[in-house]
Amino acid sequence: MEPSMYPDVSKELAQKRRELAPEIYAAFRTFSQRVFADGALPPKTKQLIAVAVAHVTQCPYCIRGHTELASKNGATEQEIMEAIWVAAEMRAGAAYAHSILAIDAMGQSGAKPGA
Repeated sequence: MEPSMYPDVSKELAQKRRELAPEIYAAFRTFSQRVFADGALPPKTKQLIAVAVAHVTQCPYCIRGHTELASKNGATEQEIMEAIWVAAEMRAGAAYAHSILAIDAMGQSGAKPGA
């Protein structure tokens, strides 16, 4: 089996990350805690949004972490999967919507259909 390009998260790597920029790390942690705190949206909803976004950005760490947090905040497996399907539709929808750019470019270049 091919080794992963993503290292396993370890205490040593996390510590090194904190040590390299401690003030920025602390600010990011505070920001993250506030973003996911109860507000106009409850934490469960925010975690489901994060699961969807993590799938669009394709961040394996975020997928795993926010899926676990969504579950801990009361999301069901069905809700998590539905959020993932929303992400898939949005990703596919973006490709479809941006096809207008290619169609416009083809029209400007004088390309003929079937040529």
